[in-house]
Amino acid sequence: MTIVLIGPPAAGKTRIGKRLARRLRLPFVDTDAVVVSQHGPIPAIFSEFGEPHFRALERAAVSEALAQHGVVSVGGGAVLDPATQADLEDASVVLLTVRPEAIAARISNSKRPLVSDLESWKRLVAERSELYASLADFTADTSSRPIESIVEEIATWVETTNATNAERRSTEEEQR
Repeated sequence: MTIVLIGPPAAGKTRIGKRLARRLRLPFVDTDAVVVSQHGPIPAIFSEFGEPHFRALERAAVSEALAQHGVVSVGGGAVLDPATQADLEDASVVLLTVRPEAIAARISNSKRPLVSDLESWKRLVAERSELYASLADFTADTSSRPIESIVEEIATWVETTNATNAERRSTEEEQR
């Protein structure tokens, strides 16, 4: 079972992903953290080598993470890659959304290369929101609810979906 958390910067993918993985007793991988551990800080990669180079490093980290079972948090722009979009078809994809009024505190003093303020965050979300929605199997808003209730909501969806899928496979096998 692979659960992938997607969404805009500062939606809570890493924080929720860690707790969701613990709740489901699965390993957790943050692909941005993988890139940082292997190649250095993301802002430095952007400034020294440019966004295309970062996206290639990100794609490699995402591909490796999705080959394993667990909870995977991907960077906000990882889903822009068509190969990543194709890989997500085999995973349970959870879109984390957040309202602009809740994001200001989360992005203050941010070192995110594509998000310097609330207006840049809004533009980025407007550009990607349709793609995010098209990839998602489930959506949870992280604007103001307690993190534990968000994690529980996602975990319940994952468990229900997996139970339903297991029943369907069992019925299909019996019919053969």
